Amino acid sequence: MSASEVLDLFRRAVAGDDVVAMRAGLDRALGLTSGTGLSAEDEYRVRHPDYVMEMPQSGERIRGREAMRAVQEAFPTPPRLTVRRVVGAGHVWVLEGVNDYGGEVWHVALVLEFDDEGRIVRDTRYYAQPVEPPAWRTPWVEPLG
Repeated sequence: MSASEVLDLFRRAVAGDDVVAMRAGLDRALGLTSGTGLSAEDEYRVRHPDYVMEMPQSGERIRGREAMRAVQEAFPTPPRLTVRRVVGAGHVWVLEGVNDYGGEVWHVALVLEFDDEGRIVRDTRYYAQPVEPPAWRTPWVEPLG
């Protein structure tokens, strides 16, 4: 799928609060079903020129789609992403998922902000590793998986 087809899906999601279109656009952009997402160059095309990505846990900000493309091209081995859900409306959407870096698992929430054209303007990523729950909560909780 091309960058223009992904942009069409994102545009449809933003204009009509269409979660199915957003999920399909993210699936194609990230290669969740096919195993191959957009190239760094095609992802560049679905980002706004003033794109900003932030990762609060590491205190990093990537400013500009050129810088993000360079990071992607230099990334040693991208993780395998499993999406748990996609929610949102209008210009703001959240992807909740699990990144698997070859056995090292991190939970991730991406807050994505789009412009009217379907381009990603801002991308904030929150990462957390699984932790063992404390025993004192056992009477009131159930395991997720």
